[in-house]
Order: sequence, then structure tokens, then C-alpha cells
Amino acid sequence: MKKTLFTLMSASLLLTGCGGETMPTVVLPEIDTTNPLLAEWNTPHQTPPFDQIKLEHYMPAFETAIAVSRAEVDAIVNNPAKPTFANTILALEQQGALLDRIGGVFFNLNEADTSDELQAIAIEIQPKLTQLSNDVSLNPELFKRVKYVYENPGLFLSKEDKKLLEDTYKGFVRGGANLSEQDKELYRQYTGELSGLTLKFGQNSLAATNAFSYNITDKKLVEELPSFVQEGLAMEAKARGEKGWTVTLKAPSYGPFMTYSSQRAIKEKLWKAYNSRALGGEFDNSDNIRQITALRLKIANLLGYECYADYVLDNRMAQNTPTVLSFLEELRSSTIEYAAADVENIAQYAATLGLEGQLMPWDFGYYSEKYKNEKYAVSDELVKPYLKLDNVIDAVFMLANRLYGLTFTPAENITVYHPDVTAYEVKDNNGEHLAVLYLDFFPRASKRSGAWMTEFRGTSVENGAEVRPLVSLVMNFTKPTETTPSLLTFDELTTFLHEFGHSLHGMLAKGKYESLNGTSVYRDFVELPSQIMENWAYEKEYLDLWAKHYQTGETMPAELIEKIVAAKNYLAAYSNIRQLSFGLTDMAWHTLKEPYTGNVEAFEKASMESTKVVPAIEGTAMATAFGHIFSGGYAAGYYGYKWAEVLAADGFSLFQQNGIFDAKTAAAFRKLLSSGGKVHPMDLYVEFRGHKPQTQALIDQMGLKK
Repeated sequence: MKKTLFTLMSASLLLTGCGGETMPTVVLPEIDTTNPLLAEWNTPHQTPPFDQIKLEHYMPAFETAIAVSRAEVDAIVNNPAKPTFANTILALEQQGALLDRIGGVFFNLNEADTSDELQAIAIEIQPKLTQLSNDVSLNPELFKRVKYVYENPGLFLSKEDKKLLEDTYKGFVRGGANLSEQDKELYRQYTGELSGLTLKFGQNSLAATNAFSYNITDKKLVEELPSFVQEGLAMEAKARGEKGWTVTLKAPSYGPFMTYSSQRAIKEKLWKAYNSRALGGEFDNSDNIRQITALRLKIANLLGYECYADYVLDNRMAQNTPTVLSFLEELRSSTIEYAAADVENIAQYAATLGLEGQLMPWDFGYYSEKYKNEKYAVSDELVKPYLKLDNVIDAVFMLANRLYGLTFTPAENITVYHPDVTAYEVKDNNGEHLAVLYLDFFPRASKRSGAWMTEFRGTSVENGAEVRPLVSLVMNFTKPTETTPSLLTFDELTTFLHEFGHSLHGMLAKGKYESLNGTSVYRDFVELPSQIMENWAYEKEYLDLWAKHYQTGETMPAELIEKIVAAKNYLAAYSNIRQLSFGLTDMAWHTLKEPYTGNVEAFEKASMESTKVVPAIEGTAMATAFGHIFSGGYAAGYYGYKWAEVLAADGFSLFQQNGIFDAKTAAAFRKLLSSGGKVHPMDLYVEFRGHKPQTQALIDQMGLKK
């Protein structure tokens, strides 16, 4: 449950409900307002005072906030008045706001700028937070009040109120409220163990990624690399106190080396290191996976489900396991032959260039890039000069302005958590404050890999006043070098647009309840706003407005844009099958009916067998670093990326039909974005598009013809 921003008032807090109904006074514990996490934030838009927050502030703040949350819940439970929407459901939505504020800072920094000390705090506090969550969801008297309101909602609730009531009741049931006392104790035990294991999984993945590097001192081994790659590797070596060039497993280092280097022996070592992260050794996640999936199965069984996927999908657009498996199989069977042909095509091409023996996974990036450059005459080296990061930022903001009227102004008066981060004030088309947006672009040892959108605070209405969101985008893009500004690859451009789509979902949110706003939607719907945004990267009308050479100022040539568009579906089937393999292995882990005690690598190979188009390599597995499903929120939900691709392919066709900057279409999509989780996503989509999405839309967009 997401909560509104906590406002410190006094030793007691008087809550006011709908229609002026007064709820009970909450007697708060003593609060140390010298701790910046507990004091009022007299900052622009009540943004976190990062410059004041120190490590020693977190644990005392968490302890106090947990006590405050317990006091708020006790007040709801002990209210002598008859349960109502205001004094029970609304009060529950509003409770825990102080804890949410502290957790919003801590857990976001633990992902984006962590340290050994932060990780130790996370390990210490996670069991306490899990215990609190269980104490709320398993409280019989509290559930009795919730159930009473659910069965006696009254006559005057709005649709938004009714959705909150429904979600609250369902949340309690899914959180074990209907279990016997004996099973509640088991639920507490399982969820407590699970929270610690998922945290440890993420820490191991980061540590394993950081633990490997490969230093090169022979200049002949890097001479063939583009200058931007050489400079990046040299900067990494210099930062580590090493000579020459150093390759790491971070995306801006590992990816370009695998793409541009012909050094097969080095690439084999790198590929195996990357694809065996946390598989064995000091940071082994194998047993964590076995325990995580076993605990999830036990929790699902307790709640009456045969497997964890059944439990998860009961609260998704797809609704059930058979639907997801059928969806994945439809896409797999429709594209597997094309994917195999993609790989065979690259293998034959590599043979013409002298590759001896079978095309191996560590060869694929190099030869596929060469083939792409030869067939389409387009490469990252050609495109990057037109994608200077500063220009891309302006272009993404300009797109939001053209579609939705938003403006973005650097906010130097807002403190940030790292020197790499920039804060922006976002205003709506009527000049009103809409959000604060933080942008954090470059990799560092303290940041996990990947790219993501998050919030320090969501949207809500508190005491009649709208609370606007604090949104953050965190990425791992190519750093500037001593001689060259940050120039993005085309993939990095689409990644930026993808994550920015998520941020729009947050920034455009409108509604009373934070738990129903922004990205608080079904997991298989949340990727629609992000994936639809990627499409603008291929539109000449958009690129012509801003894509200029960072040295000459020359607009990206029309023929280069044509090549980018022509190459859009290059290896589309192969990429599709690769994504499906991740979704299938996710479902395999979470449709287990019995705990798995075997070899993680063997399980993964079997689960991905139907999608195998390149050789499987002994001693590797992606599962042990698959944070999305083992330490993130995508367990039994990774299919959602492909599910949302179908929505995005069908949805963007309306923009193509009406114009990529068409105001009417943009207004209709903004309505979808601003609605959050208040309306069922299929209803939102049909209202926007006029019909339900079909899988064929994605297959057609990939350019695959029968």
C-alpha cells in the first residue's frame, strides 16, 4: 500500500475523513525532530534534504516511524465507532506515511548509491518492516473492520473510493487475513525469510558484477575498437589505478567491447563471467533461488493456490497461468523459425569472414554488428555523434512538451543524492507545478545495473491539498570522457525514452489515493507507457527536430535515419525469442508444484530449451543474476514486457494514423496515464484505442510475414 506524505503536527494527530467525519486521535511516540528524516522538510516541494541525511539517521528514523505506524493502526482498531470508509479504509490508506517517506529515501538510495553500511542497515531493518506488514495484514480486529466496510460500503462512495475499498479488502485477503492462527504464524515465518533472501540475492548480484574486471595492457588488442570505447576503458583503468584499458561487467563497458572486439578468447572469458554472475563462488545465489521459490510456493499454497504464478496472476490483466503460458507459446511458435534463421544468417556471414567452427554466444554481438553495418550501413559509431546526452535530454523534454505541454526547468535549489544527479521542476501546460524529476545517468560501483524509474513520493490528496510526485530515473549510460561528451548509443536513446514513459505515468497521475496513482497498476500493464515511448526514436519527423552532430551541428542525414528505420526489425525475431526465454524460465520457476532441490543451471537450460537458437554453454546461467524476478517485483510477471509490447504496438499505430504529435491522440493517452489504477487497464486501453489488443499487432510490427 502506498501512502501520502507525512506532515508532522504534534504529539497527537487528528485525522479528518470524508464529509468532515472525524477519526480518532492518534497518540504518537516521541519524535526526535533533530533527525532530518523525522523533521518537517522545509525544502522546495518538500523534497528530501539529502545533504542533511547521514547513515546514523536511518535506524532511529525507521524505529520511530514503525512505532508511529503501529500507533496509527492501533487507533483504527480501537476506534469505538462503527467501521466506515473514512475511519477504516481511508485511515489505512493514510497511515504509515512517515515510514513511507523514510523508506522512499533509503531503499531508492540502496539501489542507486549503496554502500556496505547501507546494505547492513537494509539487512537489519527488512525483517522489522516485514513483521510490521504482517502485523497489519494479519490483525483479525483490523480485518474485521475492513470486511464490515467491504460488505456494507454505504451509498455515497465514488468510483475511486470503491476501487480503494476493493483493493484494500483484496490486499488483506492476499496478505493472509483469512488464514487460521496456525497458518498466520507460518505466513509470518515464510514472508520474513523471503524478504531477507530477496535482499541478499540483490546484494550478491551487485557484488558479483563488481568483482570481475579484465585489464588489457597490449594496445594491439584494443586498436580496432571505436575511440569512444577505448576512451571509456582507459578511464576505467585509470580510476582503478591500472595501466591500459579495463573492461568491467557494467553495460557501458561490457556491451561495446563484446560488440566491437574481434578478440575471441577475451570475449569468451568476459561472456562466461557475465553469464555466470553469482553462480558459484563467494556470491553464489543458487541456494537463494531454491529457497526463494520454495518459500513463494509455500505462501501460495497457504493462500489456496497450487503455485506462486496462480497467486500472482490472480491480480493481473492476464488473470491466470494458462493465459500467460498460451500467450508466450503463441509468440514463441510464431517467431522461433524466424529467430533460428536470424542466427543461421549471422553464422553464415561470420564464416565468410573467416570464423572457424560454430558461432558461439560471445561471437554473436561482433558479427551481428558487422552484418548490420554492412547490410544497413548503420552502426553505433555512425549514430552516436548525433546523440549527445545533453541534446537527448532536451529532445525527450521537448517530446513531452509537444504531446502534453510539460516544461522542465533545472532546479538548482533542490538537493540531490549524488553529484551525477540533476533535479528538474516539471510544470503542466497551465503553469502549475506537476512534479520534481531527478535524472541519474552514469554507472558507478554503488549503483546496480540496468535502468529504472522510481518515486521518492507519489501523488495524493491530503487534507484537500494535492501532493505532487517526486520521480527519479536511474540509468547506466556511457560516461563522457576527457575529450568527448556523453554520446549515447541508439539502444541508450530508446532506454531513456522507455524509462521516461514510466516517469510520465508518475508525473501525470491524478487522484486522491497514492495506492491507486501513477505506476500503481497491474504489473502487465505498467510497461505500456514505457514501451510506447520507444517508438518516437524511429520517427524522422521527431529526429529532424533535434538530432544534430555534436561537433558540426549538422542535422542527422535523412539517409542515416532511413537506415535506422530499415534496421529497426534487424534480428527482431531473435530478440523476441530471447525475451520469451526469460519469461518462460520465470514461469517455470513459479509454476513449480514442489520445491526444487536440484541444479539451478540444469533447471534453466530445461526451461529455455524450446527457445534455444544459440548453443547453451556449460557453467553459465542467467537466473543467479535475474534480479527482476528474484529481488524485484516481476516474479511470475516477466511475460508482462511482451504483453505490454502488444499493447504498445497496437497503441502507437493510432499515433501513426493521426500524427505522432497529434494533440487529440496525446490527450486520450494522457487520460490513460493519469488514471493510474483507478480503472481496470483493459477498460482504459479500449477507451483509448477503440478495441482490445491482438498479438498479431506485435508480430506485424516486427515485420514477420507468413
